[in-house]
Amino acid sequence: MFKKLRKIAKTRPAGVIIHWIIRLYCATFRLKVENEAEWLNYLEQGGRVLLCGWHQQFFAGVRYFKKYKKYQPSLMSSKSLDGQIAAGVAKQVGFYTVWGSSSKRATAALKEMIQRLKDYRFALHLLDGPRGPAGVVKPGVIAIAHGAGAVIIPGVVIADRAWYLNSWDRFMIPKPFARVTIKYFPKIELPPEMDKAEYENQRKKLEEIMRPYLRL
Repeated sequence: MFKKLRKIAKTRPAGVIIHWIIRLYCATFRLKVENEAEWLNYLEQGGRVLLCGWHQQFFAGVRYFKKYKKYQPSLMSSKSLDGQIAAGVAKQVGFYTVWGSSSKRATAALKEMIQRLKDYRFALHLLDGPRGPAGVVKPGVIAIAHGAGAVIIPGVVIADRAWYLNSWDRFMIPKPFARVTIKYFPKIELPPEMDKAEYENQRKKLEEIMRPYLRL
């Protein structure tokens, strides 16, 4: 059964259909975006930007993130069923999928993410994906940003009314006509030289910014 679902999820028609269902649904949201101009201007002027967010909040950003298509952004995804579906949707939004996770093909995927971020200057990373634990920032985001010489832009999605699924991340689906805010925080610039302790310091710093906006 799961093999059949994976095959379906990988097909272009599946990605197109799921993408349009999500887009039409998300069109009902009363959307507000905060603090985007600063980092977008930095990107336009030649800077490298790594956006990051929680796996829980991915759904609500799908429709809006299509505006970033022109930057040829990248996104890391696992080859799990959820990852295949997310990658199919992300492709329709304009994101290039780098296959890998913290447990499989990790080193190769990180290297590919770093190279694409160097080349195209823009990528998105889900901090606790693909399997959690929820609310724990994995060190990959620091490795990618530092390796590519990019700033980190933390982003969260806030909804005044939402359903939370019974999944490892309590995946959030805002209710129809909910007030949804995509909120970006000031850019985090990493030191040019970092030892193991500094990597952990930066990881914790990011987690402290992001975790209060996560519902567990």
